[in-house]
Amino acid sequence: MNTQNMQRRDLLAQGGAAALAGLALAHIPFPTRAFPSRPGEEVLTWLDQPAANPAPDVVRNLLRWEDLDSWITPNERFFAIGHYGWPTIDEATWKLDVAGLVGRPRSFSLTEIKARPRHDVVFTLECSGNHGEPFFFGGIGNARWAGTPLAAVLEEAGVLRDGIEVVFFGADASDEPVRTVTTRQHFARSMSLADAMNPANLLCWEMNGAPLPQANGFPLRLIAPGWYGVANVKWLERIEVRDRRYMGRFMARDYVTLREESQGGRMVGVETSVGRSQLKSAPAKVTRLDGRHRIVGAAWGGDIARVEVCIDGGAWMPAVIDHSGDGEFAWKVWSLDWANPTQGEHTITSRASDRAGHVQPAMDDPSIANKRTYWESNGQITRRVRIS
Repeated sequence: MNTQNMQRRDLLAQGGAAALAGLALAHIPFPTRAFPSRPGEEVLTWLDQPAANPAPDVVRNLLRWEDLDSWITPNERFFAIGHYGWPTIDEATWKLDVAGLVGRPRSFSLTEIKARPRHDVVFTLECSGNHGEPFFFGGIGNARWAGTPLAAVLEEAGVLRDGIEVVFFGADASDEPVRTVTTRQHFARSMSLADAMNPANLLCWEMNGAPLPQANGFPLRLIAPGWYGVANVKWLERIEVRDRRYMGRFMARDYVTLREESQGGRMVGVETSVGRSQLKSAPAKVTRLDGRHRIVGAAWGGDIARVEVCIDGGAWMPAVIDHSGDGEFAWKVWSLDWANPTQGEHTITSRASDRAGHVQPAMDDPSIANKRTYWESNGQITRRVRIS
């Protein structure tokens, strides 16, 4: 198999918008790639199916890997998480405030935001808890996001000398108990001013050529390519520049990774706030046609250089990667033809490597084995399948 076998199609060719099941994409032509497929092939069902979702009011639409059949994840199949419910926002009255330590505070309507220079980015958005819980295998999707660069908005606001932190507040809110005090808090995440000024960051109003779905942040959200999903604040309504680190629930108490590290011969717990995406890959499915089997998957979270597959604990074998996907932040599709598998149960493991030499760690690597929380779970993923 070579990259020429990786099927390509222009989903937005004249009259082809129906290929994304009704998404309004016709005005943005972009290439997308189907996962390698052969007419009439059968998709085998993984034996290790995720547990039932215990929180359907919080987590929706998790990806079923066997169903993955396109490079772009259609909006109606994209996962969503609502930490403080699912606010419904009136576009006509909504506004975005840019305030705090800025010389020129400003409020924008959605029309004013959309009138600004437009940029697009294809970005694979993954929840940092993906593969960290028995039910949570599918908190990931790949979409083309469109909006206006955040950096220009901050520059126009004139960040003052003391401003070091940029906080993004969503419209979703809840009462939060902190020790003996309960206060009303909006979902919020922050990043340093230097990180916020990255030209890739977008104030995003569009997903795959259509307005943001309500569950994915309508009317406006932050898209921070290269960061885990929690940093990409939905239902955005306020950006505030501050002179100190922000320590809200989702920065300092939740979405915090606890690892034990060796310090002077002792194991010490170290906590870090979830941040940038980490190198990762996953087997998506096994297919069969006329007795010939193929393993297909995806890799993301870095500049992917290599993906290898291990069957039943044997030698690592190189997979074929389609590097034609546009953009550095989108997942890469890989595949491996599996010659003459024996009948019975098999395990399939994948690992990705990036061009800087980093390798997706095994589950017994200290970076994973010494982690005491399920966030940032980027260890090698093993799936089980039966060949009959």
